[in-house]
Amino acid sequence: MEKMEGIIELGKGNLMNTYAQNPVVFDHGKGAHLYSVDGRCYIDCVAGIAVNALGYGDEKIRKAVMDVLDDGIFHVSNLYYNKWAPKAAAKLNALAGSRKVFFCNSGAEANEAALKIARKYGSRTGRSRIISFSHSFHGRTYGAMTLTGQEKYQKGFFPVVPEISYAVYNDLESVKALAGDDVCAVFVEPVQGEGGIVPADKEFLEGLRKLCDEKDMLLVFDCVQTGLGRTGRIFAFQHYDVKPDVMSLAKALGGGLPFAACVGFEKAADVLCPGEHASTFGGNALSAALCLVVLEELENGLAEEAARKGRILMKGLEEIAARHPDKCSAVRGLGLMAGLVLKVPPKDVVSACFRKGLLVCSAGYDVLRFVPPLVITEEDIGQALQILDEVLD
Repeated sequence: MEKMEGIIELGKGNLMNTYAQNPVVFDHGKGAHLYSVDGRCYIDCVAGIAVNALGYGDEKIRKAVMDVLDDGIFHVSNLYYNKWAPKAAAKLNALAGSRKVFFCNSGAEANEAALKIARKYGSRTGRSRIISFSHSFHGRTYGAMTLTGQEKYQKGFFPVVPEISYAVYNDLESVKALAGDDVCAVFVEPVQGEGGIVPADKEFLEGLRKLCDEKDMLLVFDCVQTGLGRTGRIFAFQHYDVKPDVMSLAKALGGGLPFAACVGFEKAADVLCPGEHASTFGGNALSAALCLVVLEELENGLAEEAARKGRILMKGLEEIAARHPDKCSAVRGLGLMAGLVLKVPPKDVVSACFRKGLLVCSAGYDVLRFVPPLVITEEDIGQALQILDEVLD
């Protein structure tokens, strides 16, 4: 058996220093449990940051991998078709009510595609400015980083992409003040994730939809973290009955492998033409096959299960917040995307939970984030809440 310390030292010596990594190496998992190489078990309420919706060791995921492996083809280039990507696109369009899909590898890439769609759409009338929001997060590539309304992600990387402005989240009047004749699109998260687990008000998203219709601007929903059952509906916009023109998806979409989608609804579906955008690995056979598994599970009730378990988690967090008013101030979220607002540094709570066998992470400056696998059991939720309660004690 490899020693954990040796693997960690190998990583420190050879990987770029872009992550503050915890001193643990995981080598297998089951359900919502991860096991380190030294045999310790952790309850995972991070799920690869909302990626591993089906948890670990899922039999349907394993079978899909083996089916593609038996074909001997993971990748053939988008100069040709493989048999999995069209099926995944058709299933995704059927569930979302969209028309066309562009597959890529990450949420940032999906948002870059959406950014190009928005600019191309606006080019017909000479409009190029885009409205995003303070405290938003859309990724770390240059366009996505600029869309992200948090200076800490942009610091040291100026100049950023021009003609992107930031309104105040849940404040429609601040959007109207920026929505001049040069604006082509509005980018918004139905629930701000990295900004602190902040759900949008229904009236806010309804107002954005109306404003975009009136001014012929595209409404783009970043559902990278909120999509695919995480909030208790398959897509977060379904909570609000507000349909976007473009939607970005990633994280859970590939069943644990890199996979993302930029989804086009009616007027945005045919904006891009051959040669205007591409992704070498986008829509590869293996990731597309796993995407089909995830979508079928969501269609068969996984999102509803997430909603039910989310209510249990939120209720437990509210009870903990009430028991610790000196350390907690609020609970926010939807489904299994929950945030406990803290009065103490989140990193201290994250570290203490880690030592007790619970994986959680932070969001924003003061929020403890829970985004466990959607298959987490009620028993696991109870144990996670008990550990958190002990830590806050």
